[in-house]
Amino acid sequence: MRLTRYTDLALRAVMRLAVMDGEELLTTRQIADGMNVPYTHMTKAIAHLQHLGVIEARRGRNGGLSLTPAGRRTGVGELVRALEGDREVVTCEGEQACPLAGACRLRHALRRAQDAFYASLDHLTVDDLVASPTGPVLLTLDGPPG
Repeated sequence: MRLTRYTDLALRAVMRLAVMDGEELLTTRQIADGMNVPYTHMTKAIAHLQHLGVIEARRGRNGGLSLTPAGRRTGVGELVRALEGDREVVTCEGEQACPLAGACRLRHALRRAQDAFYASLDHLTVDDLVASPTGPVLLTLDGPPG
């Protein structure tokens, strides 16, 4: 399985927020700079994570982003499913449909493999992802000097 770049960015943002103490907030810009990714891409991922209830944003002078309590307990498999959508590993339809579509066993085997991939992530929470040694490294990611 290969995750989309979008899901990768979203997971990195969640992990970065998971190591912050409850009083300190980060901005989307700080997360993007710290992860060395384009701000516009991170903005889209942050908006989706807000919609999912994983993070919350506070506006104003002292505003920023924080992980919600539910976000902290979210299973990684559930989060990846929500970010990736219910896409098939292979597509058999399209401009030129596959001639094997009616009798192919590959598509079903790949779907089972995809389900197993997600299931292997189900027992992990966001908090699990930031346990040592990952958490301390995440705390050092401040991005390039201003």
